[in-house]
Amino acid sequence: MALEITTENYEELVLKSDKPVLLDFYADWCGPCKTLAPIMDQLSDEFADKAVIAKVNVENSREITIQLGIKVIPTVIMMNKGEFVKKVTGVLKKKEYEDLINDLL
Repeated sequence: MALEITTENYEELVLKSDKPVLLDFYADWCGPCKTLAPIMDQLSDEFADKAVIAKVNVENSREITIQLGIKVIPTVIMMNKGEFVKKVTGVLKKKEYEDLINDLL
């Protein structure tokens, strides 16, 4: 299951991670976000030892959302060693997310 990132754990789990991090920005009321959630959970299981798959609730973690310039949900951001790598919006196919992660491994 994807980790829940909050303002309190963002630095430790994302910025200081030695693994690539895929962040899914979502809201509970967002239909496309609900479609993406099971894909993120599957990726979390598949890449458990290689990457961090996490989600950020835009309503509960506004500081992170603003800091990373999230204006549309769902948005997925790839980070590596605390640095921004890529941002994609909308719901992609699972394979496309796998490719994003594999590009950083």
